[in-house]
Order: sequence, then C-alpha cells, then structure tokens
Amino acid sequence: MNQANKYKPWGIVLLFGIGYAVVGIAFPNPTTLGATQKIWRLAAWIASVIIFGIQIWYEHFRFHFRSRTTALHVAISAAIGAFALAVAANIHALNSTLAHRGLLAASLILWPVIIGVAAFVIAIIIAVILAKIKPMDKK
Repeated sequence: MNQANKYKPWGIVLLFGIGYAVVGIAFPNPTTLGATQKIWRLAAWIASVIIFGIQIWYEHFRFHFRSRTTALHVAISAAIGAFALAVAANIHALNSTLAHRGLLAASLILWPVIIGVAAFVIAIIIAVILAKIKPMDKK
C-alpha cells in the first residue's frame, strides 16, 4: 500500500482552508483608501498564494496525489476559506445599516463556488505542469 492510500486528506484540506480564513480575517483592512490599504491587501494575497503553493507542493510531492486529486483538495480548501470569509462578512454586516443583505447572504454560496472553481483550474494547471517536469515515482 503506498503512502497516498494511507493518507486521509480531509484534515489537511481543512487545515489549509482555515489558513485561508485566518489570512482573510486577521489581515487588517484599513478603512481609508490609499497606500496602506493596498499594502495590506497585497500582503493578504501574497500570504494566500504561499498557502496555495505549499498545499500543491505538499499534496504532489509529499503524498504523490494525481493532478486532479491535488487540484480538488486545493479547491476545497480555498472554498472553505471563502465560506469562512462570507460568514465573517455576514456577521460583520449584522452591526451595520447595509441595504444589500440579500446579496451578502448569497455570498455564502457564491464566494466558495467562484473561488473553488478558480482554485481548481489554477491548481490543476500547476499540478499537471509539475507532473510533467518531475514525474512521480512508481512504487
């Protein structure tokens, strides 16, 4: 039995999803437009890209998953993070006079779907390229 068959991915998938949520929630978003806000948003994007890359590396090189499986796990993690951000946005909106609560409620479905699909497409492209550059060992 190879290592990939023994591995249960859902704990790792959830861990990376929580990582995305922490980045999205913990990084400050200054209310004033300007350089400070752009720097914090860029920092959050960079942190998310690092998480994305680490998960692809981990699943591809450590556990030798196929490209499609790696992409699916990465997409689910990203969708978990997006769902957590949507929940946080909805909770934050409870204390505001936001007029578009219906749209914000739709974010609970739309954000995970949009982010998950985008993450899957990008991750499968990267995983296929990695598989062609450095094929997995046949055990």
